[in-house]
This record gives sequence, structure tokens and C-alpha cells, in this order.
Amino acid sequence: MEKKVTVQYLTDYKYTQLITTQGHSVICDEPQDEGDGLGPGPYELLLGALGSCTAMTVLMYARRKGWDVADCSVHLTHDRIHAEDSDGAESGTKRVDLIKRDISIRGRLTEEQRDRLLEIAQKCPVHKTITSNPTIVDSILVGE
Repeated sequence: MEKKVTVQYLTDYKYTQLITTQGHSVICDEPQDEGDGLGPGPYELLLGALGSCTAMTVLMYARRKGWDVADCSVHLTHDRIHAEDSDGAESGTKRVDLIKRDISIRGRLTEEQRDRLLEIAQKCPVHKTITSNPTIVDSILVGE
């Protein structure tokens, strides 16, 4: 099923965008030093999508299995780091995106269950999309 999201510039601000989906809206903005600081930035929203999908996937799996999981939270960071073994590394210009994801689970789990939930986290739909090198098809419409 195709998901539709519309992003629209709010003209009274520097870079602020209104993101709308079916029945929901959220503001996206650059930090105060660049924009107006009215909402999370694009990378924060990306991390939020990955983190929320991870937690939902882990909880669904654990509940289906009847495991003792009371809570799941996900803490994420994003950084651009130097890629030592990449093309251009000798010139110091090549960087890669690094997302760190720490999953905290409250409950009584065996080591085997914990390991399985870590495997399941890597199968959440957003994780799979990000790591699959998705194809993006662009078009541009110009109006006056």
C-alpha cells in the first residue's frame, strides 16, 4: 500500500516545513542558528522513524511469543564519520553516515530471547528500507 506524505514550506519562516499525512501533521525545521527551531530537523525525524519502528517491531514480536516485556525504548544517534577504508580516504574527504541504535527492554528475558529480539529489531520495516539502498524517483513541477 502506497503511503502519501506531503511536505510544504511555511512561507512566514526561514526553512520551516509542514509535514502532513493522513490525519496527522508535524513541523520540521532547522535549528535556531540556521532556521527558526520550531521542530525537529530532518535527521531527527529519520531517527524517530527508525526508533519507533524498532520499538513497535520488538514489542509486537515479544507479545506474540508471550515473553515478559513491559517496555521498549530506543536511543539513536547519527553522525558523519571518516571512512578509513573508502575511496578518497587518503584525501580525508570520504565520510559515511553512522547510526547507533541502543535498544532498552524492561522485562525478564533469557539471553536467547534477548539475542532473538536484537535479530528482530534488524528486521523492522524502516531498518530494512534504510539499508536496502532504496530507489527514489524524482520529478519537479514549476508554477507561478
